[in-house]
Amino acid sequence: MRLVTTLFGKLGEWSKKYANLPDRYIDRISERVLWKSPPGKPQYLNRKIVANRKLYYSIHRPWTSHFQFQNWVLKRRHWCPLEPIKDWSFFRGDRVEVLTGPDKGKQGIVHDIIQERNWVIVQGLNTKAIIYNKRKDFPGICRRMELPLLVNLQVKLVDPFDMKATSMEWRYTEEGEYVRVSLRTGRIIPIPVASKETVDYKSPDIYVEQSKDTTVEDVKELTFEAKLKTFEMDIMDKMDIKEDRIPKKSYWY
Repeated sequence: MRLVTTLFGKLGEWSKKYANLPDRYIDRISERVLWKSPPGKPQYLNRKIVANRKLYYSIHRPWTSHFQFQNWVLKRRHWCPLEPIKDWSFFRGDRVEVLTGPDKGKQGIVHDIIQERNWVIVQGLNTKAIIYNKRKDFPGICRRMELPLLVNLQVKLVDPFDMKATSMEWRYTEEGEYVRVSLRTGRIIPIPVASKETVDYKSPDIYVEQSKDTTVEDVKELTFEAKLKTFEMDIMDKMDIKEDRIPKKSYWY
């Protein structure tokens, strides 16, 4: 049970890396708070707060209006069973090969990850034609939209050594580094640099600090020192107040 809780707790870690948004903001936007009164006591005010965590995940991210519409406006949503993946193996920028559908055998680059559903979206593959703004006097605009692919069954990683699809597993090197290894060739499949890309920078090394960014010196500055004292004892020490009163004995000690 603890393992399942840990896996689901890390669910969506890589799908929201590109947004570079704090987790507390994503939780506040995605969850809906319901107010309820105690059962059988309608005279009480609504004081009980219940967070609705039964969220429906699709290709829309939790901080978008489409996600809000699917979760809080649409009522009929089918429950999608999901087996969490302990060690996520697909990253943005990986070259993968499609195993099913009309694009079977083609290779493409992963440009989006939806870890909550074990999905990846491959650039230019597994597309669907959608017509927008169609009217009587206007035929509409046709656009190709990439549909997600299931990482367990529909895609495989491509070995950069011979550019062929292969299965992989995580292993430790002699230096203690945790890497992906191709089971067919035994070579390391490096994690692409594009996986570190966010909406703010292409790479963390080339990011330029702005005026409103918190500097490294401010983060490392020690502003609080924990002590085994109560609030009153701490105030007395700072104001140099000595306690000379003898407490009256009671049954507590």
